[in-house]
Parts: sequence; structure tokens; C-alpha cells
Amino acid sequence: MDRADFVARFGGVFEHSAWIAERAFDRAAPPSRLDVDWLHAVLSQEFRAATDDERLAVLRAHPDLAGRLAIAGVLTEDSLQEQAGAGLDRLTEVEFARFTDLNTRYHARFGFPFIIAVKGLTKQEILHVFENRIHHTRPEELAAACHEVEKIARLRVEAMDFSGM
Repeated sequence: MDRADFVARFGGVFEHSAWIAERAFDRAAPPSRLDVDWLHAVLSQEFRAATDDERLAVLRAHPDLAGRLAIAGVLTEDSLQEQAGAGLDRLTEVEFARFTDLNTRYHARFGFPFIIAVKGLTKQEILHVFENRIHHTRPEELAAACHEVEKIARLRVEAMDFSGM
């Protein structure tokens, strides 16, 4: 697999951040047989090695949960499927209002959207975590958001078909 193919295939693992796949390829040429563990490790390594501003840009590339991008229908396919899987595309008016309020307060407090790997969680569980994490300090929340971004990346890699690679 050449660099262009690698980036085309894995550039979206970290939301709107193909530079992570570019750097991963440049630093560690893919083995003859790709696997989930290797791919997630090299991509996460590049995310962790990035500058604070670059990591913050990755966080800011994520959409708000049940936010305006979801309503407008302009989420990435991965984000759309992830949010729909958690029922975030089927909120009641009260739930939508709660998410909107939390999104607004969270973004004002931390400067990036609330990020959580939603796979396997219900909208009630997500709201519970959201309501707890909004009280974190900024350093605590930066660490939590970066951890969640890596979990999301892992889930996205696990969902890929590695046959023939």
C-alpha cells in the first residue's frame, strides 16, 4: 500500500485529521499485513506526539452530539452512524434541549465539543457522563477528550475490513 492509498483509507480514522495518517505512514511504513492493533497504535502514537494545538484541532474537528451539524445532515458518515447507533438522531424535544444546553455550556467552558465514544451507550448514559464531565477542570477534560478520541479511532479501525491487505 502506498502513502496515497494509506491516507485515503485511514485518513478519516481521526475526525477530519488526515495528517495523522500521513505522519503515521511516514514514520512507520505499513507491514505486509495490516491489522487493527498495529494501525491503531501507529495512528494513536502520532496523535499523542502532536503539538497541543494540533491535538486541540482534532478535538475541535468533532461535531457536537445531537448538535447543529447533525440536524443539518452534514456529519461524516462515521459520526452519523455512531450518533444514530446511540439514538441521538431520535431525541425527544426535552432531550434535544438538554443536549443543546450542555453542548453550549461545555463548549464555552472548555473550547471544544464534548467527545465520548458513543458505541454501546444509550442516550441516557451519554447524558449522565456529559453532566458529570462538564464539572471537570480543563486539564482533566482535555485528557478525557483525548482518551475518548483514541477510543473512537479504535472502534473505527475495528469496523474496517482488513481482508486482502
